[in-house]
Amino acid sequence: MTVEDIKAAIEQLPEPERLELADWLDEMRNRAWDAEMERDFSSGGRGMRLLEEVEADIREGRVKPMDEFLTEAKARRHSQSKSHSS
Repeated sequence: MTVEDIKAAIEQLPEPERLELADWLDEMRNRAWDAEMERDFSSGGRGMRLLEEVEADIREGRVKPMDEFLTEAKARRHSQSKSHSS
């Protein structure tokens, strides 16, 4: 059976069964994503270096609280738009 055969068979399904299949495919994709994240962020995973860098930045105080960052970004956009409109 080919992918084209499967697609053709899916098109023949009644709507409720297509929706059930779509839900099942979403669940399967979500499980695969969860497994990938688990691998990437476990010991030796490819995401661990990034996580370690973020943790070091937090420890060293090189990050700002999100609300402070957003307030500053909004103020920068506001001042830039005023300077461009003058």
